[in-house]
Amino acid sequence: MSALAENHQTGLAPSARPVDSGILQLLVFVAGLVTMGAEMCASRLLAPYFGSSLPVWGLLIGLLLAYLAVGSALGGRIADRRPEQVLVYQLAGWAGFWIGCVPYVAHPILRLASGGLATTATEPLVGAFAGVLALFSLPMVLLGCVSPFVMRLSLKAIDTGGNVAGRLSALSTLGSLLGTFGTVFALIPLLGTRRSMAVLALVIVIVSATGLRRACSRWAPLFIGLCLVLVVRMLLPSPPIKSSPGLLYERDSSYNYVQVLQDGDQVVLKLNEGEGIQSVYEPDRVITGYVYDYFLLVPFFRSELWAPPLSSLCLLGLAGGTSARQFSQVFGPIPIDGVEIDPAVVEAGRRFLSLDLPNLDAITADGRAYLAHTTKQYDVVLVDAYSPPYIPFHLTTVEFFRLVHDHQTSDGVLGINVAHLQSDTALVTAVANTVASVYPSVYVVSTQGGQNSVVIASCQPSEWTAIEARLAHSDDTVISDVASRAAGRIRRFIPMAGSVLTDDHAPVERMVHAMIAHYVFDPAVPEVNP
Repeated sequence: MSALAENHQTGLAPSARPVDSGILQLLVFVAGLVTMGAEMCASRLLAPYFGSSLPVWGLLIGLLLAYLAVGSALGGRIADRRPEQVLVYQLAGWAGFWIGCVPYVAHPILRLASGGLATTATEPLVGAFAGVLALFSLPMVLLGCVSPFVMRLSLKAIDTGGNVAGRLSALSTLGSLLGTFGTVFALIPLLGTRRSMAVLALVIVIVSATGLRRACSRWAPLFIGLCLVLVVRMLLPSPPIKSSPGLLYERDSSYNYVQVLQDGDQVVLKLNEGEGIQSVYEPDRVITGYVYDYFLLVPFFRSELWAPPLSSLCLLGLAGGTSARQFSQVFGPIPIDGVEIDPAVVEAGRRFLSLDLPNLDAITADGRAYLAHTTKQYDVVLVDAYSPPYIPFHLTTVEFFRLVHDHQTSDGVLGINVAHLQSDTALVTAVANTVASVYPSVYVVSTQGGQNSVVIASCQPSEWTAIEARLAHSDDTVISDVASRAAGRIRRFIPMAGSVLTDDHAPVERMVHAMIAHYVFDPAVPEVNP
């Protein structure tokens, strides 16, 4: 029976050349791998400029899914009109090469984006963000074409269509799994974002070039040349991820984009988009001028008028160790457990911010998970685990504060750094209200900068008059300086009617978004002067 008669019987249009099923199935697997690997890399590419918050992830995933949907529809139409395996190899190859180029093409747009973010000008910010995501539209649409195209080429008869569709779908899914896990746990930690994207691009271009060569296509030499270009690009030194004045160090870790910068006499640690300072170090100086100074007041909120010296401190959010150094200098070499989820942050602190205190045990873990598995109890627990501009929601709930309370001594105290605006204190109120459902006494200390408060809670009932007397009688010049700055800014929090934050419902990000909206769209609202 002729090919035309056979395809007429099965209802399929004839292909120009017998298909190479093995290489086509490999192409489907690799396309799934590269699609998810590129998505993981895209999040890291954006993090230095837009952060890695839930809304950023949502927008990124949504747009990439939209691109894939367009590609699937387009690939099916093209395959019906031109069922040629050479064409699908070309589509996949160009998609891969473009993915390898994205980090370098995007660089000028990302620089523009950082300027827009720093000035809170919404038009440049939104435009740059849309531009970066638009860079992925072409390769993702082309990758979306692969599966329906290969499915069309692989169909021999209608009555085996389900088997073909299931097999190709399984291959694509397995590739996606490998792309996700391999990129997150191997490529990015070992190679960084840019080289990871080059590796992903090289894999699919090699498969495409192999398919073209086996099909004796005149396009094969071109795609072999593209492979060589990607290899050369991988071997060349990479420019800085994000050029910033005073840059001393940068690293793209599994959790954050980490930057260390020289700012006058201070060395500062910044994460992700870099709009918030995570740690400050200035040799021979205790006072930083930032919110960390106010943490030094937390031990004075214990219930006893003349409390015994501190014997233990737990820092959830060690970062570069600013609070650990301050407490060691003011209260002596007390044992400190500093919990930090990102080992790259600890490494940067040790290299550039003198994070080498003999009384500090730096623990790499999530703060809540650490408390859930330790039996230690602490006089003071400080929570400063921002992933700018967000507090991780699981560190703001009543279940978390009960866990903290269970790991404190009978007269222990808790301090939490919470961001706010003068015109929007909803997040501070929500956190303080939640803390008040666990602790008998809660106070809020507003910093002079006007954009942070420290919520302080004690395990025993305490009175402001006793706390004020203890601060007034301190003979430490650092404590006296911070207490004078906090004068008139400390208030006892009265629990309010309403729900508290729980593991099931903690809309922390929504409250932060409202703050950002107030800040951006109502710039005339005055802030507290430093």
